[in-house]
Amino acid sequence: MLFFRYALEVRGIRSPEDALPLYRQTAAQLGLENVEPALKTVEGWIYEGRKPQRAFRPVVVAMLGYSIDDLWTEVPEGTTPNFVPLTGASSTGRQADAGLDLSEMKRSGVMAVQRAKQFLMGKDREAVGEDTLGLLDDEVQRLVAAYPRESLSTIWDDLLETQDQVFRLLEGGRVRPTQLRDLNVKGAVLSFLVAKGFNDMQVPHEAMTMTRVAASCARDAEHSGLIALTEGLKSLIAYWADRPEDAYHYASQGVEIAADLRGTVGLWLLGLQARAAAVLGDSESVRAANQRATDRREQVVPDELDQLGGLFTYAPEKQLYYEVESAALLRHGDARLAAQAEQAVRGFSDPTSPNWAFGDLAGSQCDLAMIRLFNGDVDGSAEAIRPVLDLPASHRNNGIVVSALRVRQALMSSSAQTAVVARDLRAEIEAFPASRPALPRG
Repeated sequence: MLFFRYALEVRGIRSPEDALPLYRQTAAQLGLENVEPALKTVEGWIYEGRKPQRAFRPVVVAMLGYSIDDLWTEVPEGTTPNFVPLTGASSTGRQADAGLDLSEMKRSGVMAVQRAKQFLMGKDREAVGEDTLGLLDDEVQRLVAAYPRESLSTIWDDLLETQDQVFRLLEGGRVRPTQLRDLNVKGAVLSFLVAKGFNDMQVPHEAMTMTRVAASCARDAEHSGLIALTEGLKSLIAYWADRPEDAYHYASQGVEIAADLRGTVGLWLLGLQARAAAVLGDSESVRAANQRATDRREQVVPDELDQLGGLFTYAPEKQLYYEVESAALLRHGDARLAAQAEQAVRGFSDPTSPNWAFGDLAGSQCDLAMIRLFNGDVDGSAEAIRPVLDLPASHRNNGIVVSALRVRQALMSSSAQTAVVARDLRAEIEAFPASRPALPRG
């Protein structure tokens, strides 16, 4: 093991996702801008032993307090390294110490905030207070924003805990009539996210059960948008479970419920309907659903769900991605469609965009790979899916795995299936499922 990895682990940092915040903090203390590495770069440092480029080294040294040569020295298993830290007049040594102290302070502070939240939730024993609802509002908004952007493992416990808090308030009988609808909306939103989580973990039965819980809360809240949304989630679960007839049925039910709604939920349901029809080979239904969605886009008035964001809004980027996917599922492939698929990928190319989602990016890249393959471009197909195959295991959810396997299936029936590039790509996709780590550990 490299001393670099050892030095991170003794500080409780065991993943690239945990290392990046400390790197950013140290870079800010040093006054260094535009020197942040990509997550894949940090993965290479930790898991493959790659030495940082010179631009990154001052920050790495400052954040851990050791020279770059010491940090990139192998430490025999079972031994305790005895490298001498950089101290004394070294500004980087002082910055590293300050950073570590601040990190500890933040950790202990987070624990104090959790304890304070428990205190406030328990304090409202006779009636639910506005401060409690405010806390739940903040947490729901945070989880909705985080879900498409972070791996499920980083938010799952918080998601379940917040859902449990809402359910306990609803069961406790301390809710005023004016608060009841608000809590049921929160229960529906959180149950929707939990159901999506089960689907991402490839547990469709539990996902469908939790979707029915979300639907029950939505009906109690008399929220038509959320009721329609739960029909969409049923369709999504069936779609990824390879039950296209059910997926089409649920999407169609949702389209009827959302017929008079002005937000984007109705457009999402039409997109789901088109994708399910494409799996069934019904090109006319695909065309009709996509055309209706295009026509309705001009009439959208953002509603409460669109304001919530995340999975609860259907951005133009996502609409294009769904249209391209329905064409890919029909095995279409020409230059015009390839250009559309490239545009869909570009729509999710900026992680700072409010509509960015790692799953949608990976899905659009897999669609581009299939369309290029149907257009006879095997090398272009391999290039398109490369970022997907490089995803860490924590991000390989069910939808991404199924999308990658669709590319492999397309390769199997391609006229170029015997080409070296095609054979190598098939083998690599075969080893892709989420149980396989993206990078060697240890």
